[in-house]
Amino acid sequence: MRTSGILLHISSLPSDYGTGSLGKEAYDFIDFLKRAGQEYWQFLPIGPTGYGDSPYQSYSAFAGNPPLIDFDILVKDGLISDKDKDLQLLNGRKDFESYEELLKSKLKVLSKAARNFITNTQAYDHPEYNRFCSENAFWLDDYALFMSLKAYFKQIMWTEWDDGIRLREKNEVERYTKLLSDDINEWKFIQYIFFKQYHAMKKYANKRGIKLFGDMPIYVSPDSSDIWASPELFMLDGDRKPVKVAGCPPDDFSPAGQLWGNPLYDWKKMKEDGYRWWISRIEYSSRLFDLTRIDHFRGFESFYAIPAGDKTAENGEWLKGPSMNLFRAVKKELPDVKLVAEDLGFLTGSVRKMLKKTGYPGMNVLEFGFNGSKDSCYLPHNYIPNSVTYIGTHDNDTAIGWYKSLDEKTRRFADRYMALNRKEGINWGIIRTVYQSVSELVIIQMQDFLGLDGKARMNIPSTVGNGNWLWRLNKNDLNKELAKKIHKYTKRYFRLPLKRII
Repeated sequence: MRTSGILLHISSLPSDYGTGSLGKEAYDFIDFLKRAGQEYWQFLPIGPTGYGDSPYQSYSAFAGNPPLIDFDILVKDGLISDKDKDLQLLNGRKDFESYEELLKSKLKVLSKAARNFITNTQAYDHPEYNRFCSENAFWLDDYALFMSLKAYFKQIMWTEWDDGIRLREKNEVERYTKLLSDDINEWKFIQYIFFKQYHAMKKYANKRGIKLFGDMPIYVSPDSSDIWASPELFMLDGDRKPVKVAGCPPDDFSPAGQLWGNPLYDWKKMKEDGYRWWISRIEYSSRLFDLTRIDHFRGFESFYAIPAGDKTAENGEWLKGPSMNLFRAVKKELPDVKLVAEDLGFLTGSVRKMLKKTGYPGMNVLEFGFNGSKDSCYLPHNYIPNSVTYIGTHDNDTAIGWYKSLDEKTRRFADRYMALNRKEGINWGIIRTVYQSVSELVIIQMQDFLGLDGKARMNIPSTVGNGNWLWRLNKNDLNKELAKKIHKYTKRYFRLPLKRII
């Protein structure tokens, strides 16, 4: 079935409180998707952001990102007053020096809401809250303690904490759990509110015929509750320090390679219990998303391992991953889970064979098709139906930014191949090209529908700063005229949901 959707992270929605949220603007965007004839809303990982404000460096593989909580809903629910000083200081302010400053300001408000909730006996004993804590205890207890400890130790990385709690000695865990009980309860409340708002939004989206397409990073952050709580599942030494870390080998684009720094999984250890941690993670994601993209899929076949402490990725080596052993276990326990494989980058025959065996759709990125090779696999005439196609992902330049960056020879080839012309609009001609492809699902960045240049780029990989993750929609961007035009292209190339074709 041919269909389509839009890529827009929740944080990029318009907001009066510094960053997009799960409130009215999210519901308005769902309505826009409906009017535009779309079926999918894809966004980036929704976990709490850590280093570099990146959604791919989260403090937890399971938790939600507190700044995405909508404050207007908190006011409506009576958890915070609209006259609250800290809330009013946030309203309409756009001059934050950093995301860190914004996060601190939002956490002040959330902390007050938590205390209001906790001191209200009727609310604190609410079965819904207790049920949430019970059902999510497998990650929530460790996460809430971890975040409380982060604050206690002035936000330093957990590997620098005092030895007893860093090594999770039982008596120290019990001592800090008692000492930080108020903070722990606040962090649990914040997660309760996040997921209450998230699931309400998802229910609305699904009712409107919109499916949520989420993103799962393959690795977890070095500074995360996941590694602190389950060190045995990772390649760590006896002092809980990484032995090898993740990255990519040197290539034409990055002569020194890419050093990501994430600790690597101990796949032999994970195999002992049937990959229970991964199955729990995928099952959890399947309740959050209707479709889940697994980032860096090739890393399950073999992964690049760099000695910890190296300053570049040049001395890494390829090690074997779990390959089909993992996905057979996933399919056995979760036969109906819907996954997309991010199969970009250096692919070997073994990786392609693994992907084919899983049956998961892979990804095409149109921008990669014009890299100088004569007949790239990323040119649309080489696509297969079981795939998801993008002009570019969050890691690529916008369509207009990319087009402007092409050398004259490549731009002439792009013009001929895609029949681009100024009358239609360069961005719309590129959109038309991927819509015409045989891929069953096409996802377009919101920036490309708006025809924005490289200033609206979401992220430049392996960099910190540069405006990464900060792009926002304007409130008047989602207008009826744009929805009508997107709908026209979607209908023309038979990508409307079936019930909306006639």
